[in-house]
Amino acid sequence: MDLSKLNQDISNVKPSVLRQFDHDISADPKIVKLTLGEPDFNVPDHIKQAAIKAIDNNESHYPYFWGVQELRDAASSYYHDKFGYNYTSDQIVVSVGATEGLAATFHTLFQPGDAVIIPTPAYPVYKSMSDVNHLQALMIDTRANGCVLTPEQVQQAIDEHPELNIRGVVITDPSNPTGAVYTEEQLHALVPVLRDNEIWVISDEIYGELTYGVKHYTLSKWLSDQTIVINGLSKSHAMTGWRLGFVFGPSGVIDLIAKCHQYQVTAATSIVQYAAIEAMTNGEEDAEAMRVIYEKRCNYLRTALGKLGLDIVKPQGAFYVFVSLPDAWKDDSMAFAKKLAKKQHVGVIPGAPFGDDHAIRISYAASDESIHAAVAGLKAVLEDIGAVPVE
Repeated sequence: MDLSKLNQDISNVKPSVLRQFDHDISADPKIVKLTLGEPDFNVPDHIKQAAIKAIDNNESHYPYFWGVQELRDAASSYYHDKFGYNYTSDQIVVSVGATEGLAATFHTLFQPGDAVIIPTPAYPVYKSMSDVNHLQALMIDTRANGCVLTPEQVQQAIDEHPELNIRGVVITDPSNPTGAVYTEEQLHALVPVLRDNEIWVISDEIYGELTYGVKHYTLSKWLSDQTIVINGLSKSHAMTGWRLGFVFGPSGVIDLIAKCHQYQVTAATSIVQYAAIEAMTNGEEDAEAMRVIYEKRCNYLRTALGKLGLDIVKPQGAFYVFVSLPDAWKDDSMAFAKKLAKKQHVGVIPGAPFGDDHAIRISYAASDESIHAAVAGLKAVLEDIGAVPVE
């Protein structure tokens, strides 16, 4: 069959560079991987037991496509207490991970030809979802502002592109790949320009429980009528493989997102939903033990990388550091990451897929031993090119 006659929207979208690179270097049995956002913790035992109980109770039938009512009730209370969300249970859809929630949201909010502002460095999935939905992605470089989008940048995008119908903006807070966190003042400053221009906010807050010395805030506090919040249990409860997410949104639009979700996946897995009820009702502190360890790793990396003369975006959340490369390797982050993997058996992610070819992303969702080995390997590569400062 002629593949050129298939849907070119899919054919033209590139596979995930992140996962392909991780797959390629995984063939090395010696590789120390600080690549994917995969917590190195196990799911808390009380959540595992809830899943087993759900199996024993034969909770194996189709759940309501919005999600089990008890879970949506629990999520409404949980996130209200954690972050001040003001979404009732009938404004919550249980999705198959945050990514499916994002896909349903993109497909619902926008029409082909609309434009979406994506602050960079950014998780590549937002650009891919824009492409699949025939949207114009406006990639706005935020590195000069500590990787935080400013109202001036939003207004400048509007003024410089009068031909575009700018209908959305993606806010990732805390950020993947940089670990940057918005302050309450920085978020609130965005409200007038977003409200006045009727711009939908897709607020990806999947790392919201993993912040260090700062509090997590949400734009939905001031713009609940035009904000769609994406969250879930993958990072906070180390449940990446369980694929359980939440979409929060105002009445009306959330009904449409639910309909899109229904036709994409029918519903999230029933057993996982019953386990998630346990996470939402008795797991409020589950993330804290992990958060403390992540913070220690973060502080170690900041100090160690600083001694190597490397500049990083100050991470205050998530579990990544975004590291600027020496001048000799700028504009070729893929080559640097390949060299690091080949010569020192250390796996990191090149910055190019995030929109910054001058950097690499290091995940510290890995053991202390792996992180120390990675720093040693990175030092060896830098010494090889004469890029380590003399002590």
